[in-house]
Amino acid sequence: MRINRVKQLWREGRPAVGGWLSIPHCLPAEVMAHTGLDWLCIDMQHGCIDYADTVPMLTAISTTGVTPFVRVPWNEPAMIMKVLDAGAYGVIVPMVSNRAEAERAVAACRYPPAGMRSNGPNRVLLYAGADYQKHANAQIACVVMIETPEGIAKLDEIVSTPGVDAAYIGPTDLALALGLPPVMDNDDPQHVATVNRILDACNRHGIVAGIHTSSSKFTQRYLDQGFRMVMLGADRIAMANFMKAEVARLTGWKPLAPAAAGGY
Repeated sequence: MRINRVKQLWREGRPAVGGWLSIPHCLPAEVMAHTGLDWLCIDMQHGCIDYADTVPMLTAISTTGVTPFVRVPWNEPAMIMKVLDAGAYGVIVPMVSNRAEAERAVAACRYPPAGMRSNGPNRVLLYAGADYQKHANAQIACVVMIETPEGIAKLDEIVSTPGVDAAYIGPTDLALALGLPPVMDNDDPQHVATVNRILDACNRHGIVAGIHTSSSKFTQRYLDQGFRMVMLGADRIAMANFMKAEVARLTGWKPLAPAAAGGY
């Protein structure tokens, strides 16, 4: 079986830097896969992406050595199993709030006797190899998101759940859970303290801490802190930010005013 390069980095105590895909097409996925990142996550929760989009995006990522992850819409075993069968080498499961929910996510990622995953790999056999079922339990990454009030309160029981490989922070949902505005790269002291608490809990229980960012400044901060799964940037945001910056550099020309909502 093809090894999971991200899990290999984690086993070596090294970080993995990734990117985020929210545009439902294989070309942006392929372009992002050729930028030098360690992993890419196809976002089925908040991106405009469904399963029919996900399969060709996974195929596009396969043109490189980048490790493919999928953030599933919810902690629902059928979808977790389906994206793994299609070739995802890890799933990121949103809003996991207690040990039972963490166990549910793990069970969907693992074949019996370690879990309840149904046997039926399809495209993943082309990506991973014919011996996939024999090694999948060790190679597939189960990543749970800590981003709800209950999840913060029950942090230790979540990150100590057997089979959880990493806990991933969604900064804006974490901010909402703390009663703060949904800011991504967040310097609020309460937010910083909670992020540090999650990192400490992951370290105590021997799993990887991960976090979402929108800038190299915060990516570097979290890498220096010891986070080993850090998201540097997203396709849609990178495209928009680059073009806005380029437009702002032009002189002697006035940009077209944005259309009103619902207008043409």
